[in-house]
Amino acid sequence: MRGKMTPLLEVKNLVKYFPVHRGFFKRSREYIHAVDDITFSLNRSETLGLVGESGCGKSTAGRTILSLIEPTGGRVFFQGRNVFELGNREKNHLRRHMQMIFQDPFGSLNPRLTVERIVEEPLITHRMGATCERRRKVQETLKIVGLLPEHMKRFPHEFSGGQRQRIMIARALILGPSLIIGDEPVSALDVSVQAQILNLMVRLQRQFGFSYVIISHDLGVIRYISHRVAVMYLGEIVELAKTDELYKNPLHPYTIALLSAVPIPDPRRHKQRIILQGDVPSPLNPPSGCRFHPRCPYRLDICDTKKPVTHDRGMGHAVSCHYYAEGETRRLPSIPPATGDERQCG
Repeated sequence: MRGKMTPLLEVKNLVKYFPVHRGFFKRSREYIHAVDDITFSLNRSETLGLVGESGCGKSTAGRTILSLIEPTGGRVFFQGRNVFELGNREKNHLRRHMQMIFQDPFGSLNPRLTVERIVEEPLITHRMGATCERRRKVQETLKIVGLLPEHMKRFPHEFSGGQRQRIMIARALILGPSLIIGDEPVSALDVSVQAQILNLMVRLQRQFGFSYVIISHDLGVIRYISHRVAVMYLGEIVELAKTDELYKNPLHPYTIALLSAVPIPDPRRHKQRIILQGDVPSPLNPPSGCRFHPRCPYRLDICDTKKPVTHDRGMGHAVSCHYYAEGETRRLPSIPPATGDERQCG
């Protein structure tokens, strides 16, 4: 009997706080709770979508996983090795297999370098191949992402946004990584170009078999590209499930509210919209108990004081909410009908 396959990536109780110094002498110290005790795993050739509002800690989580930011606590295992315990030489070697696609393709490309030099740079950094071999590898990689050999001598400002993102993908792809983290990889692009880039990313994954962690606030993008989805709120993962299961059967009140805001491309269908009250609390002073309770329409007394634990509801569907205490089979009550301007089409 074959043993259980080891995940490519395991994130365990990851924490990242940023210190904030206050007062005239900067003696008072508080902390921004950017990422607060998140845990998930990623299998080989799988895509995990990390979704949530701006400021919920998605991008910080991605950068911390790659050790671009030093963690405050927790562990990250990549191919069975704890990334945070590796020395600089081992970590640099491991980074060949862990790459990132950034949100702003223009700001992430050196305007003084040609496309050839930009895409070749990872090979030079890791001392891979002779000059002629690197040049051939750059040509092959650019062709794979849909660019032509004559593009090699051009500079980033000579390209459109979609072409720049293809250059970013080529730079991440050229080392043959096992994991690519995409931080809002299509949010800066037009909708038609977004579709082209997403289709390219899906095709490349099928061709080369690497894994993705895709960070986005766009639920449509996440649904299209992800096998599983993790929903973040104020530094915590509140729900994790397979994509189809999450969209058909959301359990956490925050997930339900997010999905209620997704437009339906059919003017004949009316969608019941949940309007959350209040603003997102400050990560400098997050609420006690459940962090979502100040805005939750289903708030219980226990939510104010006790942090909910994560409950497995079966089929890999996990949720952190007091409504789903162990042994309980109850579900959230029906969504109250919207009134006035809250009831919207699409």
